[in-house]
Amino acid sequence: MTLCATGFTFAMTTLGAAAVLISKENPSALFTKLSLGFAAGIMIAASMWSLLAPAIERAEELGHSPAVSVAGGFILGAAFLIALDKLMPHLHIDSKVPEGPKSNLSKHQLLFLAITIHNIPEGMAVGISFVAAMSAGSNETLSAAIALAIGMGIQNIPEGTAVTLPLRSGGVGRIKAFLLGTLSGLVEPIAAIIVVWLASFFIPLMPWLLAFAAGAMIYVVVEELIPEASLGEHSDLGTISVLAGFVLMMVLDTTLG
Repeated sequence: MTLCATGFTFAMTTLGAAAVLISKENPSALFTKLSLGFAAGIMIAASMWSLLAPAIERAEELGHSPAVSVAGGFILGAAFLIALDKLMPHLHIDSKVPEGPKSNLSKHQLLFLAITIHNIPEGMAVGISFVAAMSAGSNETLSAAIALAIGMGIQNIPEGTAVTLPLRSGGVGRIKAFLLGTLSGLVEPIAAIIVVWLASFFIPLMPWLLAFAAGAMIYVVVEELIPEASLGEHSDLGTISVLAGFVLMMVLDTTLG
C-alpha cells in the first residue's frame, strides 16, 4: 500500500515535471509563489491532522505522555532536516547563494539536491502514516493515510513544474530538466520504504515516528516554502495560496479520514 501511495505521489511529480517538455516560457515569480505556498498549506494541514493528531492518540493508547513522545519526535524530525541542510550542499529555488558545505557542484546539481531534501519528509510522512494505519487496524486511520497521499500528490504537480522550469531557464535541456525533476521525486518512495522497514521494528515508538515526520515537514515549510511564497511582490497571493492548500488538505482529511 505504501508503494502504491508513494508511486502515486511520484507520478504526480513526474506529471508536473513534464510541463518543461511543452512550456516555452520561464516560470513567473507569481507561479512559483503560488505553487510553493500551496504546497506549504497542504504540508501544514497534513502535519496536523494526518501525523500529529494520530501521534497524540497513539501515545495516549500506549500510556505514554504526548508531551514527551510527540514533542520529542517533532523536535528530532526538525533536527534531522537541519542536519541535512548543514551537511548537504544545495541551492533553493530563486536563490543565488548555495547553502551547506562548499562544493564544486554546478548550480543545477545544487538545485536538484535542494528539491531532493524537500521531498524526503513527504515520503517519510506517507510511509509512516500507512504503518500507523496498519498497526491501528481501523478504516478511519487508513482513510487518513490515503487522504495524506492524495494531498501530497496534488501538491506535487505544481511543485514539479515549479522546480523543472527554473532548470530549463538556467540552460538545462528539456529532457535533462524533466529527468532531474522526475528523479527528485523518486526519493519519496525510497524514504517511505525505509521508514516502513524501520517502523516494523519499533511499533511502540509510533508516536515518536509520526511526530518525527511532522517535524521534518514543518521545518521545510518554515525554512523554505513560506518565505519564498511571501517575500517580494504578490505576497498576499502567496499567503492566499498557503490558505488554499491548507483548506484543501483539511477537507481531504476530514472527509476521507
